Amino acid sequence: MLSGPLLLLAILASIAFIVLGSTRLGWHPFFCLLLATVGLGLVIGFAPLEVIELVRTGFGSLLGSVGLLIVLGSIIGVALERSGAARRIADLLIGDGGRPGLRLTTLGAVVSVPVFCDSGYIILAGLLPALAARSGKPVAVLALSLAGGLYLTHTLMPPTPGPLAAAANLGATDSLGTIMLLAAIVCVPVLLIIWRTAAYLGANVVAVPPTPADADSTTSMPTATASLLPLLVPVLLIALGSLLRLLTTEEYGLLYFLFDPTVALLVGCGLALRLPHAGDRPGWIGSALGLAGPILIITGLGGSFGAVLKASTLAADIAGWMEGEAVSGTSLLLLGFGVAALLKTAQGSSTGALVIASSVLFPLLPLAGLTGEVNLALMTLAIGAGAMTVSHANDSYFWVVTRFAGIQVGDAYRSYTVLTGVMGLASFAVVLVMYWISGLVG
Repeated sequence: MLSGPLLLLAILASIAFIVLGSTRLGWHPFFCLLLATVGLGLVIGFAPLEVIELVRTGFGSLLGSVGLLIVLGSIIGVALERSGAARRIADLLIGDGGRPGLRLTTLGAVVSVPVFCDSGYIILAGLLPALAARSGKPVAVLALSLAGGLYLTHTLMPPTPGPLAAAANLGATDSLGTIMLLAAIVCVPVLLIIWRTAAYLGANVVAVPPTPADADSTTSMPTATASLLPLLVPVLLIALGSLLRLLTTEEYGLLYFLFDPTVALLVGCGLALRLPHAGDRPGWIGSALGLAGPILIITGLGGSFGAVLKASTLAADIAGWMEGEAVSGTSLLLLGFGVAALLKTAQGSSTGALVIASSVLFPLLPLAGLTGEVNLALMTLAIGAGAMTVSHANDSYFWVVTRFAGIQVGDAYRSYTVLTGVMGLASFAVVLVMYWISGLVG
């Protein structure tokens, strides 16, 4: 069986194949991941049937952990979009107050928890011209503020699929509440950085948003309370579950059932589907399933790739190279950030970067003693920070932002792409500080 430096070289070659196949060759990530996983298993020296079994096991194991969460989260997001609840939340957060850039950044961060950042930007971009006219701020500043806020929680905060899949790969599915809490803490200073950076980068950028289409068919938007409940109730239930596990080791069957992330999102899904709307509710579910399907497949194949890595001798080899010495947690967090950033920059998909990087890092966690809810959550967030560094022309969200903000591609590279780099580095810096503080407290 392949081991040592040759194993490491084979893993790097498989990652390079995924990147080049999805960028230069234009292949779908599905085939890139599948061929890379099977090829890596065969090169390592697993028997052909054993490789297929690893692929199946990894695929099913990861989807068993997060598949329903992705589907339910997608249904909530589509329901908020189609019912007008997302627009109601926008009106609630923006209001008539000052600092519109900070309000838009915060709005984006809130909306992108259940709604994919692409959809969220398309929904909310229509607010930009009116808000710019009301506030006197350049449209580009507001467009960058909104884009940054949406992108931040898209890569950091469950139940967005990327962070969910990364948590599952790292064995942190039971720590979702902790991940959400720490992600919220990371987001607070980074939102302020986005706000000020967007103001600086967008000051001299021309943005001419397209004329918005007619309003959707919603005759009357839901109330603010009804709009917020599908977001707040699942978050509260999951957070209560994590808090209960921290405070007691007693088994409270019914409470743990209610606080389970799947049940929490199911409750949120029920609340979302009750939102008033003139359209076809069964159509919402169909749209959500269509949206979740490709993500489920890529996520499952990321689990297959991780299963091959876990079955290899990678962790033992690295432990041998270190001659029994522990790897520092700081070094491993930096490695997680760097691998995710490399993958994101090269192939464009934040979700793909989160899935693959977490698969690579999982076998190394014991070497740095990164165990327990807090450490696993911080590793998930470090990889998420890398997965937002940086967005450019190979990222679909880059084109959503440029098109709906009316920003020229060259200007987008000088503003939006730079902003995502600042966001990623700032997020990782906050994660690193939190890790050092947790070490001092612990």
